Amino acid sequence: MHHIKPKNKIKKSRRIGRGGKRGNYSGRGIKGQKSRAGAKIRPAIRDLAMKLPKQRGRSKHAFKSLFSKPVILNLEDIEKKFMNEDVISPQTLFEKNLINKKSGKYPVVKILGNGEITRKLSFQGVLLSQNARAKIQKAGGIIK
Repeated sequence: MHHIKPKNKIKKSRRIGRGGKRGNYSGRGIKGQKSRAGAKIRPAIRDLAMKLPKQRGRSKHAFKSLFSKPVILNLEDIEKKFMNEDVISPQTLFEKNLINKKSGKYPVVKILGNGEITRKLSFQGVLLSQNARAKIQKAGGIIK
């Protein structure tokens, strides 16, 4: 019984320099702001957040980019490119190079009443201003 020895030696915790746990500088290094008592350093993430534009989070303009504005055309543009009894839709406007696709899709199109229209045209899947609607109906056009 008196010959039995423990497998691992018991280590005493060794304290060094001024009674601290980690030696003279206690893991702080020698000089600099971080080595001083009461050192307060601002987190770097806070500086990054301040550099971002002020539209952080939900506010008045936060969702502005979600809603795209319609592509605007006038009646005078349509009068030049289309013949009698043609159907006007975003697809036909794209084929006549009046509008471009946005990320592979036809955009929302709004037609304003600038100019005169003399042809009987059929309008499908486009937004119309009150002035344009009145001029189209006066010319005998169809709005669906």
